[in-house]
Amino acid sequence: MNDAPAQELPDLTQGVAHADLLHAGKLVGRVGEAEVLLVLDGEKIFAVGAHCTHYHGPLVDGIAVGGEIRCPWHHAAFDLSTGEALRAPAFDRLPCWSVERQGDRIFVRSKREAGPYVQAPTGNIERIVIVGGGAAGFSALFELKRAGFTGVLTMIGAEKAPPLDRPNLSKDYLAGSAPEDWLPLRPASYYAENGVDLRLGATVSAIDPAKGAVKLEDGEELAYDRLLLAPGAEPVRLTIPGADLPHVSVLRSLDDCRAIIERAKTAKRAVVLGASFIGLEVAASLRAREIEVHVVAPEKVPMARVLGEEMGAFVRKLHEEHGVIFHLEDVATAIDAEKVTLKSGLSLPADLVVAGVGVRPRVALAEKCGLAVDRGVVVDAFLETSAPRIFAAGDIARWPDPHSGDKIRVEHWVVAERQGETAARNMLGARETFEAVPFFWSQHYDVPINYVGHAESWDAIKIDGDIAAKDCVLRYKRGGKTLAVASIYRDIDSLRAELEMERALGR
Repeated sequence: MNDAPAQELPDLTQGVAHADLLHAGKLVGRVGEAEVLLVLDGEKIFAVGAHCTHYHGPLVDGIAVGGEIRCPWHHAAFDLSTGEALRAPAFDRLPCWSVERQGDRIFVRSKREAGPYVQAPTGNIERIVIVGGGAAGFSALFELKRAGFTGVLTMIGAEKAPPLDRPNLSKDYLAGSAPEDWLPLRPASYYAENGVDLRLGATVSAIDPAKGAVKLEDGEELAYDRLLLAPGAEPVRLTIPGADLPHVSVLRSLDDCRAIIERAKTAKRAVVLGASFIGLEVAASLRAREIEVHVVAPEKVPMARVLGEEMGAFVRKLHEEHGVIFHLEDVATAIDAEKVTLKSGLSLPADLVVAGVGVRPRVALAEKCGLAVDRGVVVDAFLETSAPRIFAAGDIARWPDPHSGDKIRVEHWVVAERQGETAARNMLGARETFEAVPFFWSQHYDVPINYVGHAESWDAIKIDGDIAAKDCVLRYKRGGKTLAVASIYRDIDSLRAELEMERALGR
């Protein structure tokens, strides 16, 4: 990675040696104050912005393949010719510059105007309704507008906030290191400016597939030519005594996060119920606020079900090094104003309690209107449900995963975004199978864990590197086949694993 200030980077207007680019394949320079990445992909040379438009990841540390540049951090991809964001979590395109080769030197001087996005056919589709204002709903909306859809587009979100960067609710925003205005995926003005009828704090009470209409709780009826169900998941609520006390919260919405932050201003001791990714990210964020944190969970090793026992043990040790106290193989039985009582009989003083004991897909609406449901809303390879014209994406969708051969449902942000993109194109008439390799990341203090693929079970884990040294790749195998790969500070290996899974399908 090149962390040099822009003024110390080579001035590409003065040219660089072709041999330097040939040696490295990628080279960061500058044009004026802009950092520009030169990329050699096959015989072609491209010049694009040096940083991913998602979280500013350094693209020089990524992979260039097949006319794309892929971000090492969260696996966004961009078209090297146009700069267009090809897949989430990035939505904004990269700037592009013209490249000139004179003899053995390469020059970059002029910035190119952005070309039009390749528009999808819209046929006679005039009215689209999106139910859900989360990752899948927003990415579908964005893709529809980018693809040129000019009909009536309505988004109905149960939350009061417009679509936001939900992963940060348990990470930087909760920790106090990111401002709230960093959360919205687009400014509030974006929706009206792009002709989107955004209904926040609204609930759909019924769907009539035969009529092609949704009915809102207030009685209003909206017709659709295509409907996307993307309501996400809801937190599992505690049923123990004291679960409804004001200092007890779940974390799903912006309002939930605001409530935790407000309580954290005066809290001294917090108890987190659940050692999931969300629960442990909350624990890390509260530790950043110098609050004493206890984590209570029924499992023996945190996250062993997803990451295996060795990685789970590492995550526990990492949190303990930062002061988190674990109470494993135990559960809460009651909460009062001052403490949490555990099944073991132990009492933990607490003036803040966060429950992260899992989520459930919001499938009630789908069940009510007769869609096929099996531990999620059943969709085909095109993300279409059992009812024509109705698609589903995100936390509720159970789809045929071509990589594992299983029907799976994944509760991860990037998967939801990519499904929203595919569903949008298919609602406009494309017949694009959803083949994206599942991906998620989790941040624990300064340690990122990347995970590609999906392994609900495995018979072997092959470890390359040293988990304790935070330099490792873990391959989860079943019958000799790699189903998933987890890594710490092995970004290139993570990208390569994703590529290998794609190529196994002939992509």
